[in-house]
Amino acid sequence: MACLVALKQDIKILETTFPRNHDRFQILSASLDEIACQFIGKNGEKFVIHANITDTYPQTAPIWFAESEDVTVTNAIAQLCETSAENYNILKQFRMLICAMCGFHNVSEPQEISALEDAIAAKGMCAMLPGQRNDTSDEEEDEDDFHYDMEEDITDHKAKEEYNGIDDQNMKTLERLKQHQRQDYLQGSVAGSVQASDRLMKELKDIYKSDSYRKEHQEGAGDIGGSKGCYSVDLVNDSLYEWNVKFYKDAIDSDSPLHSDLIKLKQQENRDYILLNITFMETFPFDPPFVRVITPVLNGGYVLGGGAICMELLTKQGWSSAYSVESVILQITATLVKGKARITFGATKSQYSLARAKQSFKSLVQIHEKNGWFTPPKEDG
Repeated sequence: MACLVALKQDIKILETTFPRNHDRFQILSASLDEIACQFIGKNGEKFVIHANITDTYPQTAPIWFAESEDVTVTNAIAQLCETSAENYNILKQFRMLICAMCGFHNVSEPQEISALEDAIAAKGMCAMLPGQRNDTSDEEEDEDDFHYDMEEDITDHKAKEEYNGIDDQNMKTLERLKQHQRQDYLQGSVAGSVQASDRLMKELKDIYKSDSYRKEHQEGAGDIGGSKGCYSVDLVNDSLYEWNVKFYKDAIDSDSPLHSDLIKLKQQENRDYILLNITFMETFPFDPPFVRVITPVLNGGYVLGGGAICMELLTKQGWSSAYSVESVILQITATLVKGKARITFGATKSQYSLARAKQSFKSLVQIHEKNGWFTPPKEDG
């Protein structure tokens, strides 16, 4: 595939132009999936930034994220997210990133920027839309076909690694989601955003590979005598943007009262899980998801009215685009145990609703933005 050949060439240019020993900008690692780079500031401070290259590249830009919450990094990434299709190419993206970071840190752009610009100019680069192609000679087309044969093997190997450890049922789910995305893209009716959809597909794929998730599916949810693992995930109406997550008792500290309550819940209602609903916005991963408890009704555990959860991590102030969805899921279980959550047996299910959860969470955020974050007394939830 010609685009894979071009991508490999561009990555090689980046690695050669900005090696690991460069004094301002370094390519730390690079593959057809992800490139990790490091910007070094005026005083030697280091900022590691990642570019995730999606299956839809170059029709869509790479997804950028960083562990650092430094304002210069977030502003530079924001500029990349707002760029037009003509700048989706990886060389142009890195040129924009380097120039933005140099500007924010008030340092001179490295001389190698000119080499990068020469490489862009030499390629005669322009925005390539779906269905478009450059005019090439028969000889060049034959060369592309030759490279395609080689790249096909690489791509097959890459696909096997990408899906290694995912069972057939979840493979079908991923393929179905990809088909829906492709169809929506062709019809011009994409739900959410391409960037959020690609990141959520990656998150779902990682979860399907996770031991905490796979244990549940290997042993089976119906295996009453055995362990179910930590959690399971179901997409609401096959949407990437709304997940139902079940925490089973094995996700909860066995010494906690909540674990005992789940055993009791199994005896009384034949279910031993806490059901959460997670919704993602089209601005994900730069904005946090909204999480609420659906059932059972909990007392304590930092669970608010309506089922929202009091966690700074779930606010814009405490969120980082580097957080994985699985890490958020597991952190919520730890928060429930830390807050000494208990199941309120006999409570009416109507106590929890989306409207109440959003209102209580909004009020909570306003209070904490004014007074700062703290751990409230356990009697306050």
